[in-house]
Amino acid sequence: MALNARLDHRNPLVFDTHELGRRPGALQRLTRTIDAPRDLGIQGVIGVPEGAPVELELRLESVMEGVLVTGTARASAKGECVRCLEPLEQVLEADFQEMFSYPDADDRGRPKAEPVDDAEEDEDTLFLEDGLFDLEPVLRDAVVLSLPMQPVCQDDCPGLCSQCGARLADDPDHHHDAVDIRWAALQGLAGSLEDGEKDDMGGGALPSAHADEKQEK
Repeated sequence: MALNARLDHRNPLVFDTHELGRRPGALQRLTRTIDAPRDLGIQGVIGVPEGAPVELELRLESVMEGVLVTGTARASAKGECVRCLEPLEQVLEADFQEMFSYPDADDRGRPKAEPVDDAEEDEDTLFLEDGLFDLEPVLRDAVVLSLPMQPVCQDDCPGLCSQCGARLADDPDHHHDAVDIRWAALQGLAGSLEDGEKDDMGGGALPSAHADEKQEK
């Protein structure tokens, strides 16, 4: 990943590491409550509403390569049950850990486990910029990983009736009389035959009556 461009220290998700210094082993603990940024979660499924409070607990540790950030984010996520489509709310707790490297880390002789292509290394690396780092991309990844892809209001939610759409949790005895499709076809055929017989009986009486009248004349 390329160097961050002009980080704003007023952004609540931008943190300053100057107080920590570059002395390996130095530690700093921070707590901060921020307003959730837009689209924090799994879009269209479940997530933290924009502007909702997100509590952050961070542990910053100075190492040779940069600053190791370990933390936890807590918030309330809202979504919709995938079974019964009712709105739901659940407590979110997302843990994360990320290394933010000094831009000159390689020049300081950072040991490498194995040769890595520079382009590939930059793509996977987050950098400090003038002692600042942006936690937002790390927070977004952690929140998405901690949320269920198919949220349910309760583990045993029975969902909706496949025939009428009624919420089964509201009416445990809900059911429809089952009709065997093999008999349904025969019932329809029997009904057609009965209707045909009635028509024949009703229409057959008229010619006989006319014939009797002609014989009398």
